[in-house]
Parts: sequence; structure tokens; C-alpha cells
Amino acid sequence: MPINELPPVQIDEIDRKIIAELNRNGRISYTDLAKEIGLSRVAVQSRINALMEAGVIERFTAVINPEKIGIHVSAFFNVEVEPKCLQAVADQLSEEPVVTSLYHMTGPSKLHMHGLFMNNQEMENFMKEKLYPLPGIMSVDCQVLITRYKSRMGMRL
Repeated sequence: MPINELPPVQIDEIDRKIIAELNRNGRISYTDLAKEIGLSRVAVQSRINALMEAGVIERFTAVINPEKIGIHVSAFFNVEVEPKCLQAVADQLSEEPVVTSLYHMTGPSKLHMHGLFMNNQEMENFMKEKLYPLPGIMSVDCQVLITRYKSRMGMRL
């Protein structure tokens, strides 16, 4: 096992139920969650704290509908980068507010990125001013989302 990897945390069926309920409603109170799960409020709170300390639950956040706040373009990018520049490009793109996710992938496209933009002009400006000038960029493939059928937050247990 690589030095920076820890063994997976063992979670039981009760932890899975707690996580599933938190995925449905991250604002549920400990009391209401305890009623749903069939435990005491203190036991639920203790389990959630343990899951957070173990890094199973990374954070609680609000899920925003981008269109409601004027963000109308959702785009996916496959960015091929020279291997020697990969980390520097990833570090730079990670700092961009329009970039919502960034992954190092196998295959010819080294980075897979998602971005949210107010409009096509903002996306074009990002590409021309921020993405294309980065050293080591070999090619960029961009696909704009037309319809979202499913978007999953959290993960399947």
C-alpha cells in the first residue's frame, strides 16, 4: 500500500443508513435523524463525528442550481497536457473559480474538467485567457451540456 494511502474505514449498516439520510437531507437534525435510524440522538451525533474524523464525511455543503443564479453554460473539457507540465496545469486550473471539478484520467486526455459559466462569452474568455495560454497544453476538447438527466452528489453505498 502506498505511504499516503490509509486502509479503508469500515462502516456498518447503521453508518450507511446515516450517510444515505444525510445525502437526502444534509440539514436534518440529530434528533430527527435518530428517529429515522432508530438510535439515540447522542449515538447518531457520535457516529457522525466519528465518520467526519475518519474522513468518510468530508464536509457538508449546499447544492446550488446554477441556472437560478445566472449560470447557464455547463461544459466538460478533456485537456491533453504534456506530462512534464501536468501538475503545474492541474494546480493552476484548480484555482479557477469557474472550474467545479478536475480529474487526472487515463487515456490521451490527461485532465478531465467541468466548468460553469454565465454564458458562452465567459466560457470563451476562460478558454482564450486562462486555459490555452497554460504551458504544456496540447489539445482541448470541449462539450457543452444540453440536458441534465441525473446528477449525483455524494456516493452510492
